[in-house]
Amino acid sequence: MNPQKKFHLTFSFIMGAMMISLMTFVITAVNVGFTPDFLAKWGRAFAVAYVVGVPVIFFLAPMARKITGRLLGMPG
Repeated sequence: MNPQKKFHLTFSFIMGAMMISLMTFVITAVNVGFTPDFLAKWGRAFAVAYVVGVPVIFFLAPMARKITGRLLGMPG
């Protein structure tokens, strides 16, 4: 795997973990509150969202970069 693809894949896993953990924590807290089984519910939400979110980040991040570049008038 070339270094650029390896970087993008690694970025997707790391960004996914950071963003998805924060978002699922907040949404779980809003929906169920801090109940005794909060961590179990959060963990389940994280697992499902991570499996969906990482591929989404991997495939859509390049498109988002291109759209951002066009909106800001940057060469790309």
